[in-house]
Amino acid sequence: MFNTLNEKLQSVFKKMRGEARITEDNIKEAIRQVKMAMLEADVNYKVVKKFISGVQEKALGEEVLKSLSADQVFIKIVNDELTSILGGEDPSASKITLSSTPPTIIMLVGLQGSGKTTTAGKLAKHFQKNDKRVLMVADDIYRPAAIDQLEVLGKQLGVDVYSDKDNKNAVDIAQKSYEYAKKSAKDIVIIDTAGRLHVNNELMDELFNIKKAVSPDEILFVADAMTGQDAVNVATKFNNDLDISGVILTKLDGDARGGAALSIREVTGKPLKYVGVGEKLDAFEPFYPDRMASRILGMGDVVSLVEMAQDAIEEDEAEKLADKVSKGGMDFNDMLSQFKMIRKMGSFESIMKLMPGMGNMKKADVDEDQIKKIEAIINSMTPRERRYYKLLNGSRKKRIARGSGTSVSDVNKLISQLQQMNKMLKKFKKKYGGADKIDKNMLKNIFPM
Repeated sequence: MFNTLNEKLQSVFKKMRGEARITEDNIKEAIRQVKMAMLEADVNYKVVKKFISGVQEKALGEEVLKSLSADQVFIKIVNDELTSILGGEDPSASKITLSSTPPTIIMLVGLQGSGKTTTAGKLAKHFQKNDKRVLMVADDIYRPAAIDQLEVLGKQLGVDVYSDKDNKNAVDIAQKSYEYAKKSAKDIVIIDTAGRLHVNNELMDELFNIKKAVSPDEILFVADAMTGQDAVNVATKFNNDLDISGVILTKLDGDARGGAALSIREVTGKPLKYVGVGEKLDAFEPFYPDRMASRILGMGDVVSLVEMAQDAIEEDEAEKLADKVSKGGMDFNDMLSQFKMIRKMGSFESIMKLMPGMGNMKKADVDEDQIKKIEAIINSMTPRERRYYKLLNGSRKKRIARGSGTSVSDVNKLISQLQQMNKMLKKFKKKYGGADKIDKNMLKNIFPM
């Protein structure tokens, strides 16, 4: 979503690189270009005005004028201001307020098509990871497909869904679901409310009555990031009528210009809590302003990458691998296992975007086909061949190449890669004082997934 904005900002920073220091003359043109880049990205003009004013004031400060690294100083100033308009550096702002007496009630609101129902499923999965007992409530009485969709998501996740297709009173459904949640000792109740194609009084009255009836701990406005400034305008209306507690942005993986993400918090005064970054139920993450600012500027997001890796690496698998490495090295089964762990983190393109300096990589630069080729070669081996690669003579290599649709040369390259990995592991064992010193934590340093 932020590729175009990132490219334009990188161009501005590149021009600043040739300057010895920040001066009024060189900053004027840089700020003008940053302003144009943000307006083209569909950022609200009031937000742009505030952002540019902050950048200009800091860039022309006496302390900055003493700096000899103009581009680095300017990047830091832009990064700080971006972080500020996205919500500041307080991580608690993006957290859900949990009730001291469960269940915590979360009410999802927004227009039809913004992704509320899918977001309810993603939010439920997010709380499941934290060992919370979740109830999803199908409270869209106008769209039967929404009820069916939520029930399907509930089955997928193993989460209870409260629904009553015969009841045409959304307030009554919300009240009864709350009573059900208390009786069944649920920690979290997620109410998926109805939407409309546009804001109207009937919709807002119904939502206000649900709010009055169940007193939700959180009212989260679900906005489609692809709709740009329309999402900001609608969020403002919902906030004025319902006093929302936060915003969830969906489809942040899309190709819109990103204006909604950069404007919505500043305009509404309410924090962004979560973002949807894909279609899968686990393509959902808490929103951190400083991390997002870093991504927009192409500086990566190493913290999020590490968190994704921790979720992907299974403890028992890591223990098994550590044991094998200590005894004799990796085989092709282990290599295949590593690729599966990486795939759990998402596409290679999405992983690259979190790595510093690689945010601008296009799909063409990330050769996922090469990984598929390696997997095909390994899958064409017998179980014994996977364990003992030294068995792979000429005839076996030809058979594997035919079975995987590759060449003998490709098979040889893969064998060489495995040998190189095991050489590296031997050096690692020597460095840390013998085989018994290798554990799963050290393996995470060798395989930084």
